[in-house]
Amino acid sequence: MSQSVKDSATAIPEDNGQGAATGAAPASADASKKAATGGEAVAADAIEEPEGELDPELAAEAAAAVEGVMGETEAVAAAKAEVAEWKDKYLRLHAEWDTYRRRTKEQQAAEKARATEKLVESLIPVIDDFERTIAYAQEKGEAGLLGGVEAVHNKLLDTLKRDGVQVIDPAGEAFDALEAQAVATVDDPSVFDETVAEVYQKGYRMGEKVLRPATVTVTTGGPRRVAEEPTEE
Repeated sequence: MSQSVKDSATAIPEDNGQGAATGAAPASADASKKAATGGEAVAADAIEEPEGELDPELAAEAAAAVEGVMGETEAVAAAKAEVAEWKDKYLRLHAEWDTYRRRTKEQQAAEKARATEKLVESLIPVIDDFERTIAYAQEKGEAGLLGGVEAVHNKLLDTLKRDGVQVIDPAGEAFDALEAQAVATVDDPSVFDETVAEVYQKGYRMGEKVLRPATVTVTTGGPRRVAEEPTEE
């Protein structure tokens, strides 16, 4: 009996000590957990809420300023591209206008020359008629008619000369195949060979163009003409 009581008394303190230790351990773990949780919360607060946060109004103004600068840059680039495009169009248009103006002037000058040539060619037969009338009056002795016809003839020639028409009358000159057409030859050893003996019909030229070559006779049998040496300027 005494031994049983003693065992019981000895067992009770051992149970109380283990229980205290067991109760103290959970409490300590809870405290550590709370401390760790509290530390993490403080650290999260420190990260999420930094000191010196930017004012929302200032942030909006800064964003608007950046957007405005970017918009202005794009606008400037677009304006430069448009200016380059219009400059290219202007240069092309200017070149086309210069070409058109030059061609128009050339066409006008050519049309004017053709119109004048056509007029002169139509008047040449009239001059021929005048000259035949003058020759007839000279032969018949009709002095009054002769004076009037000669006056009209001279007036017509002066009109043509003002428009640049030149008469080709190579009598006594060396025959030039570019301005005269030989229809016969005349034996005459007293003059140089291939000299124009007589002009049957005068020729006319306008500028460098021969409108009609003169119709002439050419001498043969004479000495050959010495070629003229070019003069030194």
